[in-house]
Amino acid sequence: MASTPPLNIPGNAHEFSVSELSFALKKTVEETYGHVRVRGEITGYRGPHSSGHCYFGLKDDKARIDAVIWKGNFGKLRFKPEEGMEVIATGKLTTYPGSSKYQIVIEHLEPAGAGALMALLEARRKKLAAEGLFAPERKRALPFLPAVIGVVTSPTGAVIRDILHRLADRFPRHVLVWPVRVQGETSAAEIAAAIEGFNRFEPGGRIPRPDLLIVARGGGSIEDLWSFNEEIVVRAAAASAIPLISAVGHETDTTLIDFAADRRAPTPTAAAEMAVPVRADLVAEVQDRARRLMRAEARTIETARNELRGLARGLPRLADIVALPRQRFDAVSDRLGRALARAAEVKRARLHRIEGRLSIAPIERRIAELRRRKDELSARAAGAERRLVADKARRLDGMSKLLDSYSYHGVLKRGFAVVRDGAGKPMRSGAGLKSGTAIEIEFAEDRLDAVVAGGAPEKPRAVPKAKPDGPQGSLL
Repeated sequence: MASTPPLNIPGNAHEFSVSELSFALKKTVEETYGHVRVRGEITGYRGPHSSGHCYFGLKDDKARIDAVIWKGNFGKLRFKPEEGMEVIATGKLTTYPGSSKYQIVIEHLEPAGAGALMALLEARRKKLAAEGLFAPERKRALPFLPAVIGVVTSPTGAVIRDILHRLADRFPRHVLVWPVRVQGETSAAEIAAAIEGFNRFEPGGRIPRPDLLIVARGGGSIEDLWSFNEEIVVRAAAASAIPLISAVGHETDTTLIDFAADRRAPTPTAAAEMAVPVRADLVAEVQDRARRLMRAEARTIETARNELRGLARGLPRLADIVALPRQRFDAVSDRLGRALARAAEVKRARLHRIEGRLSIAPIERRIAELRRRKDELSARAAGAERRLVADKARRLDGMSKLLDSYSYHGVLKRGFAVVRDGAGKPMRSGAGLKSGTAIEIEFAEDRLDAVVAGGAPEKPRAVPKAKPDGPQGSLL
């Protein structure tokens, strides 16, 4: 018959309740580990809960641990958690008795090395680029000479001194400085608020609205410059209605605000150089353009003068222009006198014929009437003759003045002279003349014969001034 195994009856072991055991384990874990630093990859992150707390996990290739960030600590984190991001979490290890799990309450979170930061930066850059925040068509041209420049930077660093000094050297401008922290937990919010604050200034207000913004910071590590990679800063720069220059770090440093800004400067000093031109260069350029304008004006006047001289040489003589109108005027005057005489004879013959047919008394009245009409006709004829002569005289005077305005004699009266060769043709240049060549010089009042220097010049011969034609004077 088989023997029955003995029963294992517990002795004097203490009996725990579930709650007692859970809290005992919680106390043991917290006292044993306290604050720890855990490296792992974020998994299961869905953003803050409606309560403001964040729940997710940290894992590696062999294990997983739950993590929680309380609402009060989440707003202070410099780097916000993202799915798949490798981080180093610092916090207190504890348990959650409600589900018999242990977890880490995170107080501080940072990327696990530069590689993680660069991966996060690249992912954020692609996200914002897909939204169109870095599109080239969003970029605006900088004002040529801004009246007011707004600077967002630390008020105590060397950056603001470098910018002010460079502006003073190139072209002094009115500068408004919005002091912010450029590093630390609250720096990103302050920078974004400064950009938005400058944009809220009203044009013509008590504080002038800047025409240009410069967001500047000195060099540093990627962690030091991380505030300028935050979405809040990048979105504020992209939404700025005022043209913006990004001048963060040194030439080799690149932050996301550089892609959203209208222009990127390699250094804060270079940003000041982009903002304003060199005043001395502008003054020199204005003076150079003024000299060029004066030379162009002088060339234009000289060209017009030469053209006028050419046109004057092509005009006919005044006597030739007025000769035909004068002849027509004389012919009309002669015909007018003879026509008046013939008209008077016709009227007189008609009067005689009428007198023969009338009795004495009516004849006398008729004669008186005809005489009156004859006197009226004579007066009207005389008036018509005077008006015709006056009209012809005015037209002749107008044509004479028009000819004078086109004649080269007007140019001679202003002190110029015309040089002609031996054949009487005007000369435009003295090139090719030989010594001893005879030439003629015409002035306003007379003409002189001359010989080209190098030969024995002949004695100048004065050309007598033309005498007036008749008692009425010359029409020329």
